[in-house]
Amino acid sequence: CASEKAISRHFKRLSRQFHPDKIRPDPAKNQTVESLNNHFVELTKAYKALTDEEIRNNYIQYGHPDGKQSFSIGIALPKFIVTEGNGKYVLLVYGLLLGVLLPYIVGKWWYGTQRYTKEKVLVASAGNIFREYKDDLVGGGIINALSSGEEYKQMLRDEKAESGLAKVEKKILSDEDSAAPGTTLSAKDRKVLADLENASRRKALALLWAYLGRVDLDDPVLNEEKFEVAPTAFTLNDSFASIALAFGSLQPILGSFHMSQHLIQAIRPGGSPLLQLPHFNPQIVRSIEGEHSRSRMSISQYMALSEQRRRKLSVGKDLLSEQQYASAMSVAQQMPVLDVSKSFFKVVGERVVTPSSLVQLVVKARFIPPGSTNIPAVNERDLEDIDPDEDDVGANKSSTIKKNGKEDSENNIQPPLAHAPYFARDHSPRWYIFLADSKQGRMAVPPFTFTTFDKPIFDKDGKPTFNVQTLKMQFQAPPQVGKFPFSLCIVCDSYIGFDTVSEITLEVEDLAKAAALEEEDDISEPDEDSIAGQMQALKTGTAPPRKKVAKKQVDDSSEDDESNTDGDANDTSETNTETDTDGE
Repeated sequence: CASEKAISRHFKRLSRQFHPDKIRPDPAKNQTVESLNNHFVELTKAYKALTDEEIRNNYIQYGHPDGKQSFSIGIALPKFIVTEGNGKYVLLVYGLLLGVLLPYIVGKWWYGTQRYTKEKVLVASAGNIFREYKDDLVGGGIINALSSGEEYKQMLRDEKAESGLAKVEKKILSDEDSAAPGTTLSAKDRKVLADLENASRRKALALLWAYLGRVDLDDPVLNEEKFEVAPTAFTLNDSFASIALAFGSLQPILGSFHMSQHLIQAIRPGGSPLLQLPHFNPQIVRSIEGEHSRSRMSISQYMALSEQRRRKLSVGKDLLSEQQYASAMSVAQQMPVLDVSKSFFKVVGERVVTPSSLVQLVVKARFIPPGSTNIPAVNERDLEDIDPDEDDVGANKSSTIKKNGKEDSENNIQPPLAHAPYFARDHSPRWYIFLADSKQGRMAVPPFTFTTFDKPIFDKDGKPTFNVQTLKMQFQAPPQVGKFPFSLCIVCDSYIGFDTVSEITLEVEDLAKAAALEEEDDISEPDEDSIAGQMQALKTGTAPPRKKVAKKQVDDSSEDDESNTDGDANDTSETNTETDTDGE
């Protein structure tokens, strides 16, 4: 890098050569007096940029020795727009765009959104489902209610409503006497189908039964329509669940949650949960459950059988091959079954639940797939739920519960997509946790939905981690004192037979008892300066917290300080000692 002296010497040489007073324009080189002057100005700016601190900074920041320069942006317009005489046509086009087309697009979007509910269902469909709702509606009744959706009229409009309807009905109603229980239509469901007069709704209902029965319709178009109706029914079922929750009856609410399971797994209500496994059909299920068995075996019960017994029932002629059996076992051992380890009620920062307080239901659970072996014991520390310190802002923020029941945590782990080979959409499982009053058949606390968890469910090799997951739901305690028994229900919307129900009691204590416990805590906590406090510090390795001083005592102490500002150190020491003694 050249020094400032060298730069000055070189500039002087260039000045003697290119100064406008010492050089004449050369016409052969197309030089003018103006161009020579500009060239010398550029040399001067370059010299100052190299030697003057302020100008150098301007060049570094703005790319020009004189500092920030003004600039202009031009818009290239087609020539016919600016041509004289075309102005009125341009204004006409702008008027049509802004006055007609834009309001039309905005209006269409606005009225389109008003047609749908928050469940993404047409308002007309929600009205139809509401009219079909009954407090005892389950199974086939819910399927019939879902077929009333207006979406099916748009899907099966015109000739599509009649095309193939007779063939679909013949397929789903044939061989009923020889079919396995749970794979046939009941007499009531058959009558409902036969009584429908609307062609599009009748075909939608028939296609839904064909889908749930996994019936091959021997027609590519009909099979495509069969798989198309299921995702629509799943969305309509969310609307049915919202209506059922508004009424609060437990039976249709559970029926709606179970219908989600049946739609995702393509199994009719009452069908065997074993049909969720790949390559399983009614014949194989009969071999496992028994030819005339009326009870259903869950996947967990099936996987609890010994390997020898399970293989004997499943593998053989007209049953599964070894390869198919291995595939089914692999899928079964990947199904996320939520096993509750502990559940309890708590109020943050309190030892008891008081009337009308904000209660948390804490559920500690692990995912234990069917057939899992070498399951580790639960660490007792994982079953605790310690309240964060009041001054720990980050901890308080991380434990905040959203209205949808999910924790506001940064480490949200999503479970694997549901194994649903017949469902024409990818679906991530959801778990509903709610409290019910089983005696009255009513919903006590509405469901909280959990779609993510705080710890990994499976490792990189696909093996279960058996991590203890923490699930929390928050609600207001009853205003009365007493014991309130509830049924804690956990339902997964994607798999059949994995629901759990357990009894739990909420005990609401009187405010006086809570205050007494708080005073007991204050008395039992040894002071940091006392001998007991020092002994506790030696045992635990941490100093006990200082006792809270009563507000009145603090006020008296501050008044003494103000009235006796000239007191010596001994007086101050005595005052502090008296305050501590009173606090004890």
